[in-house]
Amino acid sequence: MGLISGTLVYVIIWWLVLFIVLPWGNRPPDVVEDGHASSAPENPRLWQKVGITTVIAAVIFTIIYFVAEAGLINFRVEQK
Repeated sequence: MGLISGTLVYVIIWWLVLFIVLPWGNRPPDVVEDGHASSAPENPRLWQKVGITTVIAAVIFTIIYFVAEAGLINFRVEQK
């Protein structure tokens, strides 16, 4: 896996994990202010979720990288 393809795989994994992590721990506020959505989280903790996403994505990418480099799964299309 080259640098560019590795980077693209990591970015795709990162975004997928971010969408999985975003709803964790969100609670709607007890009192909804005028003009706010009733489902909007009171404290979304986005920087914490970005950090968690980065760690999880790095672990998943490392596993995918070693599987691809070991040849357990061949991602290359063979031409006949």
